[in-house]
Amino acid sequence: MPRDKKPIAAVTDEEPTALVDDFLDDQGSNEFDVPANPAEEPPRKINHFWPSVKRLLGLLAPEKYAFCFVLAMVVVSVVLTVIAPRILGDAIDVIFNGVLGRSLPGNLSIETIIEQARAEGRNTYADMLAGANVIPGQGVDFTKLGRLVAIMIALYTGASFFMWWQGWLLNRLVMRVVFTLRQDVEEKINRLPLSYFDSHQRGDILSRVTNDVDNVQTVLQRTFSQLVQSILTVLGIGAMMFVLSWQLALIALLALPISAVITALVGIRAQKLFAAQWKSTGEVNAHIEESVTARELIHVFNRSDDMAEIFDERNERLYGASYKAEFLSGTIMPAMEWSSYLTYVLIAVVGALRVASGNITLGDVTAFIQYSRDFSQPLGEMAGLANIVQSGVASAERTFELLDADEQEPDAAISEFRDPVKGRVVFEQISFSYEPAQPLIEDLSLTAQPGETIAIVGPTGAGKTTLVNLMMRFYELQAGRILVDDVDIRELSRADLRSQIGMVLQDAWLFNGTILENIRYGRLDATDAEVRAAAEASMADRFIRQLPDGYETVLQENASSLSSGERQLLTIARAFLADPRLLILDEATSSVDTRTEMLVQQAMRRLGADRTSFIIAHRLSTIRDADTILMMEHGRILEQGTHEELLTRAGAYYRMYQAQFAVSNED
Repeated sequence: MPRDKKPIAAVTDEEPTALVDDFLDDQGSNEFDVPANPAEEPPRKINHFWPSVKRLLGLLAPEKYAFCFVLAMVVVSVVLTVIAPRILGDAIDVIFNGVLGRSLPGNLSIETIIEQARAEGRNTYADMLAGANVIPGQGVDFTKLGRLVAIMIALYTGASFFMWWQGWLLNRLVMRVVFTLRQDVEEKINRLPLSYFDSHQRGDILSRVTNDVDNVQTVLQRTFSQLVQSILTVLGIGAMMFVLSWQLALIALLALPISAVITALVGIRAQKLFAAQWKSTGEVNAHIEESVTARELIHVFNRSDDMAEIFDERNERLYGASYKAEFLSGTIMPAMEWSSYLTYVLIAVVGALRVASGNITLGDVTAFIQYSRDFSQPLGEMAGLANIVQSGVASAERTFELLDADEQEPDAAISEFRDPVKGRVVFEQISFSYEPAQPLIEDLSLTAQPGETIAIVGPTGAGKTTLVNLMMRFYELQAGRILVDDVDIRELSRADLRSQIGMVLQDAWLFNGTILENIRYGRLDATDAEVRAAAEASMADRFIRQLPDGYETVLQENASSLSSGERQLLTIARAFLADPRLLILDEATSSVDTRTEMLVQQAMRRLGADRTSFIIAHRLSTIRDADTILMMEHGRILEQGTHEELLTRAGAYYRMYQAQFAVSNED
């Protein structure tokens, strides 16, 4: 059945601009703002934005020298780009002065012409001539103009080349960083305790490993060099503008406070929405994973419409959070463009007046206008990068949460099994609970001699599976100890302990690959002959040979083309190949028919021969031959003994047996 959905809380804590609020009100924001469930944690904005940014940049540390080289190329590209408009201004001056000089009489000096203009009352014209480098009678100096144009082309070509080079190198560096990050995440997953996976949806974990890491890659690729380039461009152009005209530079700087206010107002709320977006992405992925995995069950109970409805609800929340986040961040760029147009108009008007008054040349004004456009562009780019950065940091924080999750206790590895391993298992007054307020197993003691078969029965929730999970160290004991051949399992490495334990679960999990590869999973260095021998011992060889490709048959989607019994026989063959001294069979026959059950039981008897075995079963008919049967309830052993002894006592085991026997007779 699908898990309960976790609603996303309404995101209305911060107040953005009136324009944004009006838009959200018009769009009916309550449609996507599901009231928070008090029992669940509401979606957060990025709780540790700057620490997460710092840690994100820390991922680049192994490539710091290469990144410094990338930065150097960005600096060179920016310098060339900043110089080019100044050269363009000089070229404009050459053309303007040449055109103006050709219209003046060549037999008079420029000073004389200026004095005549003032005498005639044309003071503005005189001021313009005084501010220009005009030679009367001389036209455009095309040699100088050509040289300036060639320099300008070379500057822009060089800038483009260095930007292309750094982009190519940056992509390789980021790919290496993300490759390492994926490795760290994979290694982390292998170090997480089973309790972590029990308390998190698999789809959400997959979303962190795939979608969130991909988003981190995007933010590193798209923002690193572009952000550095934009900052350096703003600084370089700002300096050049003050060199040309500090008055016009002050007008251009009007865009900075406007940009800061817009980014602050919109960015604060967008952060929270991006966090909600990626949380909703995890919920959608979790639901899809459930829908695909349990598709047969869904069809059996006619729950397709219900699952679709739940998906629609979660998808709608994802749409709402994504739509609002993108809209809010999308308002930054148009607002930045508006401020840049405003400063552009002011610069053009004031610049024309200053050219007319002779305080600045036409070429300098032309260069300044170009600088003002180039100055506004990186500001707009930085604002546009805000949504990418916020989204990427939200994903980075989710990834770091996974990397920071509590790991299973480290291996002590201070002891080793003595060869040969006999398989004597002792539980000494062990206690364990998943929740402190709800004890499950308390003060349980048990001894299994080498080669004995211990059957564990009892109602659901009695602690049967928990008992064997503690022996496997999937969970750690809270009191007492478990000994294998008089060695405390906490003093062994988990790998050493589990190398001596074979486990056949109720759910027969098989991987994509051939049957040969699936059986060899029990011991990777096994030969083909050893694999076939294990299949024969487990009664699986007969049906394998009937398949079109035999042992080379490729299994997909957890071998859905095989029956439950056939899949179970393959997992028994896998355990045969591992040749463990301890064996755990957890409801291995619960999902097979009676005829197949006989084959599985025969295979299990062969597998359990000369091994210490623990069998968890609901079908009491399957454990009649066990050396000891434990009747468990509420984490305690109520009764123990052989099948005949427990029936003679007429206790809890007897009542359970009679109940099953009565049901069997009715059938």
